[in-house]
Amino acid sequence: MKFSSNEKVNFDDFAQDYDAILQAQLQGFGEESTYFAEYKVRLTKTRLLHTATLQPKTILEYGCGTGRNLSFLKLYFPDAKIEGCDISAESLRLAAQRAPDATLYLLDKEVPQRQYDLIFVACVFHHIAPEARADALAQIHALMKPGGELFIFEHNPYNPVTRHLVNTCPFDKDAVLLPPAELLYRTRQARFQLVEKIMRSFFLLRCVFSVRSKPIWAGYHWADSTIQSS
Repeated sequence: MKFSSNEKVNFDDFAQDYDAILQAQLQGFGEESTYFAEYKVRLTKTRLLHTATLQPKTILEYGCGTGRNLSFLKLYFPDAKIEGCDISAESLRLAAQRAPDATLYLLDKEVPQRQYDLIFVACVFHHIAPEARADALAQIHALMKPGGELFIFEHNPYNPVTRHLVNTCPFDKDAVLLPPAELLYRTRQARFQLVEKIMRSFFLLRCVFSVRSKPIWAGYHWADSTIQSS
């Protein structure tokens, strides 16, 4: 498992070839790479039917890349306003072509101008340096409405196949895989309340965290967390 990396990936360099690289990485697993993108969104929709009091009207994909998930978010949440943000300008240019109705933001230069009912984060945190993850979660928390829902999907750091794929993927050179315990700790520190931890057996995916933001006045007075296996 990688625990550190000194080489920061510039996703502008990989945006044009991102889909082809990902499909090559996944060959032999019997599914198109878009299957896994749709699966994550479909799972989010299914779990929200169990946990949310209202379906989201505003959705942000944090780290939307080239927009692979944006069209599926619109498909499964047709009544919601879909927006995305990323640090890669070239990736956002391609995302705008893929999801022309989505509002997109280039992080570090512009900030989304609303708070969201749902924030969707798919395989982003292993690209964020460990020392910067707390700041990223604080930014996400600030972008969420009180009581909003956050879904985080991450790679399985304990699976040797996953580690091999990450270690041989050109745009994963800076990846530092994080165990579920770290993500759980960091979300608690960022004042999220765990709603659900969903275990899945996909080679890339071990845990999906569904967490809910607390009203700002809650501070550090934590409510009991509910953990359900599925």
